[in-house]
Amino acid sequence: MAWAQPPAQVEPLTFQRQEDGWFLATQLTFELPQAVEEALGRGIPFFFMAEVEVLKERWYWTDKLVTRQERYWRLSYHPLTRRWRLLASSNPIGNSGLGVNLGQNFDSLSEALAAIQRVNRWRIADLAEIDMESRHRADFRFRLDLTQLPRPLQIGALGEADWALSLSRSQRMTPELPPVK
Repeated sequence: MAWAQPPAQVEPLTFQRQEDGWFLATQLTFELPQAVEEALGRGIPFFFMAEVEVLKERWYWTDKLVTRQERYWRLSYHPLTRRWRLLASSNPIGNSGLGVNLGQNFDSLSEALAAIQRVNRWRIADLAEIDMESRHRADFRFRLDLTQLPRPLQIGALGEADWALSLSRSQRMTPELPPVK
């Protein structure tokens, strides 16, 4: 008997307007597909990608793209040390790991996944990019990037539901009003 996986979801997006820009926070809820967990346990690194697009809503034309930000993670297991390694960057991460902004080690897969699932204080725009008088919408997407898998695994994984992981949420930004003096 197969157990149903809990639904994958993105919690409501929270937007904070601060002195140095607009920041996004949210919580992702998902479990890795069994095939992905098995491959990770064998030492094959997996790549995740999150992106957010902020669009200015317009009644007379299609919505205008204001800004687009991306964040990347590389999760790998090292069998000799029995530790999980998570690399995070605002640029795509190659197999060499060059250009990485943050690297962390974890004792368990659940700890490493919790770090990926918690999106906190992600700077998505400058203050000047978002007009307080207009309506804006944020489109958030998170996915497992199968295109960075080793070539032999790509052939079997692409298009397979056992390897698929994708989450998204679209939400109107409610700009914070400046405090009344």
